[in-house]
Parts: sequence; structure tokens; C-alpha cells
Amino acid sequence: MKLSAFLSLLALVLQEAGTASLPKKERRRREDQTHGDGSSNRALHLENYVLSLDNYDEVIDLSNYEEPADYGDQLPEVKGTSLAPSTRISSTESLLGPRTPSLNRTMTRPTTLGLLGSPTSHGLPTCLVCVCLGSSVYCDDADLQNIPPLPKTTAYLYARFNRISHIRAGDFKGLTKLKRIDLSSNFISSIDDEALRLLPDLKDLILPENQLAALPVLPTGIEVLDVRLNQLRSSGIQPEAFRALEKLQFLYLADNLLESIPGPLPLSLRALHLQNNKIETMQRDAFCDTEKHKHTRRQLEDIRLDGNPINLGLFPSAYFCLPRLPTGRFA
Repeated sequence: MKLSAFLSLLALVLQEAGTASLPKKERRRREDQTHGDGSSNRALHLENYVLSLDNYDEVIDLSNYEEPADYGDQLPEVKGTSLAPSTRISSTESLLGPRTPSLNRTMTRPTTLGLLGSPTSHGLPTCLVCVCLGSSVYCDDADLQNIPPLPKTTAYLYARFNRISHIRAGDFKGLTKLKRIDLSSNFISSIDDEALRLLPDLKDLILPENQLAALPVLPTGIEVLDVRLNQLRSSGIQPEAFRALEKLQFLYLADNLLESIPGPLPLSLRALHLQNNKIETMQRDAFCDTEKHKHTRRQLEDIRLDGNPINLGLFPSAYFCLPRLPTGRFA
């Protein structure tokens, strides 16, 4: 009995001594195996591989791992090179790669003169001083002293309430699409004869409230001529100036200094305004051909001579071709 007890004690001592001689990691592994599933907090099971807390640093080596640095808005410093302050790198540049630096890079602005017209007296393109909408150019109250260079496609020009004093021969050169010119309320005292003559599509010429003493040569296709509130005299209208205007329908010459009714007038005329002038007399054929009676003016229904010193009752033979009598004083 004593012998068997001694042998058991000896075997236990030898077993403990053998276990103590094992490496520390191996002892813990054997202890984990003896505990089984009861110590799941000591081991992490990843599929068929048991990853213990003790050998975790052997599986993933963190000694060479560096946490990525967040440089924010700054570029990393390059040793030996002086970098100028830079802005944030765009996403486009990050995809396409860095741009090649240029030693003599110059920034140039795209020019707009081809689209906006030539510079005006302000030193700016016309369509920056004025408003260009399609084929219309609006230059009202823009402090202009001359007709600005216009786009070739201009069909309608409005340059009212400016300080334009003279229309030059080349102001409308090449503008063959011009249909309407409105220069109301300027200081225009003269217009070169060649300024308007070569505008084949011009229909409306609006020039009230200026200082014109004479009319230039007019294009033959004109339909509306408005020269009210100027300083026109009868001597400033060339003889038979209106005869060739076969499409003229509205002729407004009120509030001028005319001494007589201009003529001969085209058969296309529908309205003739001559009120507030200095007309004292008229020719017998001012409206009708009194000798041959070869035409009647059914379209000319609006004739105004009120505000003139003329007595219309003294010239009855001048109205027989008209659909109605002129407006004015008959006694």
C-alpha cells in the first residue's frame, strides 16, 4: 500500500516537472485543450484555424504598419524642393494624374469682340454697352455720341435718348438687314447723304426730337418717315425727294419750320402730318393733278394742317381727288 502510494506521488511529480519544462505558449495551449469549449473567451475560431490571443501578434505583424496621414489642404513636404502654396488637388487631377508644370505659363482671357462687336466710344464692345437680343440692338440712354459699331445681323436699332449729333456715311455700312432705325431724342443736326441710301431693307426711319434742318437721300423702300419736332425748312427737302419713295405710307413732318407742302407725294401715301409748321399757302396740285385729273388718292385719308397760318378754304380745287378734307382752318 505504501509502495503504490509512493509510485503515484512520484508519477505526479514527474508529470508536473515535464509540463513545467514546456514552453509557456505550449502549456497554455494544452490548458486550453483541457478546458474545451468552456473558455471560448480565450480563443477566436476563424473557420478551421484557431487564433488565440497569445499568437495573434504572430499572425498579423503590426511592426511595419503605419497609419495613413491626413494632410488636409496641405501637400506633403518634399525635401530639397521649394513648393509654392497650392490649392486643393481637384478630383479631375487625381484621376488624370498631376499636371506638368510650365515655366512660362501665361493666362489669357478669351476675347468677346468677335461676338459682341467692336469697341464703342466707351472702349467696350457694343453688346456690353447696349443690349443685343437676336437681331435687335437696344442702346437707349447709353450716353452715346456716335452710332456704335453694330453686328452685321442687326435688323432693328434703338438708340434713343443719347447725345448723337451727326450720322456719318459709314455708320451703317454693310448692315443690309437693317429694317428699323429709331434715333429719337438725340442732337442730330446732319446726316450724310450716303449714310442711308444703300440700306435696301430699311422700312422705318424714326428721327423725332432732333435738330435736323435738312433731309438726306432716303432709301427707296422706306415706308415710315418720322421727322417730327426738328428744324426742317422747305429748302432742306430736295425737289421731288418723295416721288421715288413708291412704298412710303406714313410721312410725319409736324412741328418743324416748313413754309410749304412738300411734293410731289407718292400715290402710296396714307398719312401726311404737317401740323404746327409755317405753311401759309399751297399749290393747286399739292394733292391732285388739277390739269389731267389722272389719279385719285383713295389711300390718303389722314392729312393734318392744323396749327398753320393757312386758310384751307381758299384752295378748294386741291382736294377733289381726296377721300376726305384735310384737318385745319377753312375760314
